[in-house]
Amino acid sequence: MDGPEDTPKVTPQTDTHALLESVHTFPGQYQIKVIGTASDDFVTRVVSVAGEHMETIEDVVHRVRETPGGRHIAITLELHLHSAAQVHAIYESLRKVDGLTMLL
Repeated sequence: MDGPEDTPKVTPQTDTHALLESVHTFPGQYQIKVIGTASDDFVTRVVSVAGEHMETIEDVVHRVRETPGGRHIAITLELHLHSAAQVHAIYESLRKVDGLTMLL
């Protein structure tokens, strides 16, 4: 009979890694939407943070859309990612960007 020492440790992060890997194929394209205040450097900061997790900054393909009132901008990141762990690392870094309103 298997004992507790034979049971793999399950953490919330391993659960989300498994879930993400069950619905996405890695390596592959992954889309992240970032919404924040329309400041002069918000897009630059978001792209820079995402680029820290890529081979080069040029690997961060993105589109920008401004809200009708001009107070916020939406950035869509199109990234070629290699693992669920890489996805989680990017999200964790993006959560720290000043001016962030929403991360999808």
